[in-house]
Amino acid sequence: MRELQVLGNGHLKLDLADCQEFFTQDLHEMVRAQLKCLLQQALEAERDRYLDLGYYEHAPMSRIDFRNGFYYRDLVTQLGLLARIRVPRTRKGFRTQLLPRYQRRQQAVNNLILLAFLRGVSTRQVGRVLAPVLGEAYSAQTISNIARELNHTVEQFHRQPLRDDYDYLFLDGVVLKVRGLAGKVLRRWVLVAYGLRSNGQRQILAYHFAQGESETAWLEFLQDLFLRGLEGKNLKLIVSDGGKGLRAALPVVFPCVPQQLCWAHKLRNIAEKVRRREGSCVAQAAAIYRASNKNQALLAFRHWRQAWEHRRPNAVACVERDLEPLLNFFSVPAAHWKKVRTTNVIERAFREVRRRTRPMSSFSNTQSCDRIIYGILTHLNSSWETKPLPEFTHST
Repeated sequence: MRELQVLGNGHLKLDLADCQEFFTQDLHEMVRAQLKCLLQQALEAERDRYLDLGYYEHAPMSRIDFRNGFYYRDLVTQLGLLARIRVPRTRKGFRTQLLPRYQRRQQAVNNLILLAFLRGVSTRQVGRVLAPVLGEAYSAQTISNIARELNHTVEQFHRQPLRDDYDYLFLDGVVLKVRGLAGKVLRRWVLVAYGLRSNGQRQILAYHFAQGESETAWLEFLQDLFLRGLEGKNLKLIVSDGGKGLRAALPVVFPCVPQQLCWAHKLRNIAEKVRRREGSCVAQAAAIYRASNKNQALLAFRHWRQAWEHRRPNAVACVERDLEPLLNFFSVPAAHWKKVRTTNVIERAFREVRRRTRPMSSFSNTQSCDRIIYGILTHLNSSWETKPLPEFTHST
């Protein structure tokens, strides 16, 4: 920092650049230097209390230990890196309680790293994002090691009781790649449950790793939801993409809750059964769910079937056999129709999962995958706490 000039009247001439430099750089250095000095003094006082002797003080023959100089350690704190802290030692190996053995970071720093991880920053980016604050960059491997502290929290998330005040339950799965025991990359399904209340509050309730979307896998997941408290007493609809395994498992656990099949998936099914130039078939089918009520929707279906059953019978059949579960959304308030007739709300959550996991060709194991999924979904839940769906809040 440049020296301050003294004017003739005894006042100091302050330079704006000097003030900015002091508050942005010198102040941080001064605080770290003072913290380092205080810590070293505390370490020496702890050593002296252990010996029960001051410097140059004569002791009886029964003294417990002798001073043996110092060694140096670095410590990363919330204020940045404290380099070469002088740690006192003794001949018999005195161990300080202020700096636990092998600790190179304050727990508060680990908490800051975990918070960045849970807020959606990838393990590759956390180190670089926090480097200006912490004074050094951490590798992705170090971040992963710190993230292992989440294992207990993740286990608690999988076991925590669930509330039974949700009006709508969305169920779907996303596929990720995980390396197996022999190093072979395997496809693992993450089955996800998304709850939505009548006031627009939404939450990822649970997720479960499975080998596929079979009836057995979904049954295990749904039974876990039920045993944890989600008995479905307030559920108006369960929305899904229409997978066979899930549709077979739902009546076993939630027999009294109507199923709503996703219209977005159904339109894709229709598009697969017609030629590209016959796109009007898909557009006309969309008029079914845009109807003002269920009776009008049935009328729109009959008109659509009459126009296409001879040209594209397979397309018509795939709608006709699922017509009832496709129209169940008409039984709930009209303001909710747009959100509950598709699985788009849970698909948007999957979009964030794919964005975070795309840079990783595969996960090293299921535990690391579990931590990443927990971090992403917890971040989403946190961001949704003050952002209820507007369609629901405007209708109440």
